[in-house]
Amino acid sequence: MYVCNCNGLRKRDVAFAIEAGATRPREIFQRNQCEAQCAKCVCEMRQIISESRESFALAAE
Repeated sequence: MYVCNCNGLRKRDVAFAIEAGATRPREIFQRNQCEAQCAKCVCEMRQIISESRESFALAAE
């Protein structure tokens, strides 16, 4: 599933960036060597980041 249509970023690209340490949408774009275009995807990226943090916190318990 595409998260960012402008740059062709899929959910797995976002997930890999988060696993590599990205904590903000800007860092996801940097890790994928692109920039925000229309920024419609930023809210979804923030949600994915938040869900990942919750998953990591639960896994650490």
